[in-house]
Amino acid sequence: MTSGGRPERRPLVLFGRGTDTDAVTLTDLLRRETVGGVLMLLAAAAAVVWANLDHAGYEHVRELHLGPLTLEAWASDGLLTIFFFVAGLELKRELTVGSLSRPAEAVVPMIAAVCGMAVPALIYLVVNLSGSSGHPGGWAIPMATDIAFALAVLAVAAPSLPTSLRAFLLTLAIVDDLGAIVVIAVVFTEEIRLGWLAVAVAVAALWWLLQRRRVRGWYLYLPLGVLCWFAMLSSGVHPTIAGVLLGLLSRSSATDPEAPVRAWEHRWQPVSAGFAVPVFAVLAAGVTVSPSVLAQLVTAPVGLGVVVGLLVGKPVGVLGGAYLSARFTRAELAPDLRWSEVFSVSVLAGVGFTVALLISDLAFPGDPALRERAKAAVLLASLLAGLLAAVSLRRRASTRATDA
Repeated sequence: MTSGGRPERRPLVLFGRGTDTDAVTLTDLLRRETVGGVLMLLAAAAAVVWANLDHAGYEHVRELHLGPLTLEAWASDGLLTIFFFVAGLELKRELTVGSLSRPAEAVVPMIAAVCGMAVPALIYLVVNLSGSSGHPGGWAIPMATDIAFALAVLAVAAPSLPTSLRAFLLTLAIVDDLGAIVVIAVVFTEEIRLGWLAVAVAVAALWWLLQRRRVRGWYLYLPLGVLCWFAMLSSGVHPTIAGVLLGLLSRSSATDPEAPVRAWEHRWQPVSAGFAVPVFAVLAAGVTVSPSVLAQLVTAPVGLGVVVGLLVGKPVGVLGGAYLSARFTRAELAPDLRWSEVFSVSVLAGVGFTVALLISDLAFPGDPALRERAKAAVLLASLLAGLLAAVSLRRRASTRATDA
């Protein structure tokens, strides 16, 4: 404390660790959920502004070739692999020592996640199959919940709510992302080159063997990761699958402090939050905003399906799945949670930013107009879901404080 009674501010060290043990480094900041969410939001906003001020210039940069791929492809196929690698590490940690390691506690959010994927997809299909101008191929777009954005909103809006609510949202989002990964691997793979796929599987198996034998050394794993990514890309399967696969094959243990999952997650989280996801957002979220585009979000089947799927389908699916699982099975909601708080989180699940933008690219690869319409719908629905959830969560926190 300072002499005036105010808390002493910890110094910020941008590069390196400095000599002050209380200093906050730039990487420490990037590990905070709120910072990652804000960076993602700022990057998306910058992309929208850029695309509307200079659409031709924006498209020129996205289509600029760097080696064998365009910058847009490097972002979606390359940088997002880092994001999925971190997601895979987090999933492996939760499966071994976290909330998913206790099935009785994980059943409710897991069923809620499955229902939260199915209902938005069904709503999208109903909207797009009801007329001749629909495009049912984008059914997977409203399925995904963005982990970083959702956790950031929860951390900012209601930090005083029980930690079990964060565990519920984390489990929900992880299972949600896993479902989206399966959809990407199965649905959006047009042609599989078995030779390259065999190489990717062999490299992943070598990764697992080295992990099992506790072999250490970044100089081994970094080349293996790059090789697995390249082989997956060459096989025709979306290369981000390599990231989550290697993350899941990494060693995690509750008893072994040298298990690499926590250390790697700690090391790569700032790279993902501070570079990979913001750059992807800049190159993926640039949509032109005009009265006609906004009108199509509530009239054209693609935009309407995405918006209704995220804003209505997600809350109905998540809350309905959680309630039915607690009502008709032996699974129980965490004792310190209230159903009103689960409702607020179900609204927050409608934030479908990163993976939803990626699936928009994959669902409409040959139609830029449809792709842009779907992305605009994702951005609008995610923004509205985040705002509505923030208001709802603040009310839940105020209710808790009043009851106390």
